[in-house]
Amino acid sequence: MSSELFLIPFLTGLACAIVLPVLGCYLRLRDEWLAALAYSHVAAAGALLALVAGMAPVLGGLATAALAGAGRRLFARRLSGGAGDALLLLGGWSGAVLLAANAPMAERLGHALFDGQLYFAGSEQLWPVAIGGVVALLALRVWSPRLLLARVYPDLFRLRGLPAWPTQVGFDLMAALSLALATMSLGVMGAFALVFIPPWLAFRRAANWRSGLRWALAIGVVAYVAAFALALGLDQPFGPVLALLLVLVGLLVA
Repeated sequence: MSSELFLIPFLTGLACAIVLPVLGCYLRLRDEWLAALAYSHVAAAGALLALVAGMAPVLGGLATAALAGAGRRLFARRLSGGAGDALLLLGGWSGAVLLAANAPMAERLGHALFDGQLYFAGSEQLWPVAIGGVVALLALRVWSPRLLLARVYPDLFRLRGLPAWPTQVGFDLMAALSLALATMSLGVMGAFALVFIPPWLAFRRAANWRSGLRWALAIGVVAYVAAFALALGLDQPFGPVLALLLVLVGLLVA
């Protein structure tokens, strides 16, 4: 009974733990790790806004994250030094906190989004996360050569007359939607911890790009399984336990 009760939450989080570290490697490659935190906060604000408006929170989170991802390139061109990501982060955080503070119906969801209450995840979270995770991994496999070339040889596309913006916008949109789905189950900081710390550690230790992807994936999955068991055994919110465990691993390894 107990194993069946927590199987769906475990599988939901496991799908996130597989996708987010790999996605985080590409975000770190492009120096866009702050965008991941911005997408999570924007998705949380959108979910709370949708709940207040009488809509499904996941639809609101996906919609606002999609807008942020699609419009990020415009902000990046006009605001240098990651200022656009910082503004998205602050706007999403302030909107989410204000909605949770002034709408009683949004307060509980707000706590769940920021605490990372994975154990309440059901099949309505599992299937979108699982399907979205498969789509994200397939998209990364297709886009990987272009993303790597754009980083290593930034002038290649211009010299060959090839448009780089479809891949860039597509990647931003996919990253935003992936972070939105993960935020709905792992919480804002839990999702960010998985997308930031495993790639950060992998980039310090790995000998090459493929090895870095494998290291990030292994660190993310092992940390997730350990955090799930620990939080369940100690009856604690999942998100903070996962983040704290990854921070401790990061300090030990680094």
